[in-house]
Amino acid sequence: MADREFRAVALAAERGDRRLFDDIDFTLSPGQLLQVSGRNGCGKTSLLRILSGLSRPVAGQVYWGDEPIQSVDGGTGSCLGYLGHQNALKEDLTAEENILIAGGLGGGRPDREDVLAMLASLGLAGYEDLPVRYLSQGQKRRVALARLLLQPRPLLILDEPYAALDVQVIEVLRSAIEAHLARKGMIVITTHQAVDIDGDCHNLRLG
Repeated sequence: MADREFRAVALAAERGDRRLFDDIDFTLSPGQLLQVSGRNGCGKTSLLRILSGLSRPVAGQVYWGDEPIQSVDGGTGSCLGYLGHQNALKEDLTAEENILIAGGLGGGRPDREDVLAMLASLGLAGYEDLPVRYLSQGQKRRVALARLLLQPRPLLILDEPYAALDVQVIEVLRSAIEAHLARKGMIVITTHQAVDIDGDCHNLRLG
């Protein structure tokens, strides 16, 4: 899936007048997962936003291959998918509509049958036609995950993806992560939950 490395070079970030981290370096190759860990407030989310191109570091650079992430042809959405704490769903639209419209905007509109199958695998069979505003927080998280998994990108950046998920759905997500790695995709993830991933996994601890 991916043919380029993803690199962070000498990254530093601040929150207000407090330095969160300094000199963060790593290289992620196709088929590898990086888990970012550390205590609350150490800058995990800030790092993931920088890696996604949503925030700027106070020092250092992020590269997709040899290109700075901000200069990638087609924008960062052409090479990575990001799931943050916010699900970024349109509350007036149904789960199915949220996924199909997002796919169209991303240039890779998924097949409707694939959307329904993914929602069913995440425990949302029968909820496809409900406006998202009527879903629980856990159900909304599953819709956001379905949207991400149906728009495959070489790199997935996931901030606490297991939050508000039950054991069955965590297993579905674990299998999807392993399948992405097996296709030579790359993943950066933060999580407080211990979930064994079968693959080439590495750890970066902040703080």
